[in-house]
Amino acid sequence: MKKIIIASDHGAVTLKSEIISFLKTKNCEIKDMGVNSDDSVDYPDIAVTACEEFKKGGYDFGILLCGTGIGMSITANKIKGVRCALIHDLFTAEMAKAHNDANFIAFGGRVKYSVPVIKMIEKFMDTKFAGDRHSRRVAKIMDVENKC
Repeated sequence: MKKIIIASDHGAVTLKSEIISFLKTKNCEIKDMGVNSDDSVDYPDIAVTACEEFKKGGYDFGILLCGTGIGMSITANKIKGVRCALIHDLFTAEMAKAHNDANFIAFGGRVKYSVPVIKMIEKFMDTKFAGDRHSRRVAKIMDVENKC
C-alpha cells in the first residue's frame, strides 16, 4: 500500500477531493494536509508544511496543488531533499519518476489539462525510477542543492 501526502491551497480544493477519491480506489493511505475551503491562503505555507511532514519519513510521494501548480512546485523545490515535478501530461508524469525520481508532483486546480490528472498520477505511480545514468544526474541535482 502506498502512503501519499497531499495538500492544496484554495485554488485546487475540488481537484484535491477528486484525487483523494481516486487514490482511495487504489487502496492508498492518504495524509491530507489541507486546505478544505476556498478561503484564500498562501500556498508557500501549505507547501512547506506538507514537505516538512514528508521529510519525517514513511511516505512514498507527495502531491501539491494550487491554481497552476507552479507556485507549489517552486516552493517545494526550495526545501532540502524535495524534488517536485510540475506535471502536465502522461510523458512528463512518466519522466518525473523514471528520470528524475521525483518525490513530489504538482498540478493546477485551474489548469485545463488534455489528460485527466488522475491518469497522470496513475502513470507516475506505475513508473519505476530507471536508475543507471539517471541516478548520477539526480545525485548532481542534489549536489547543487547542497552547494547553494
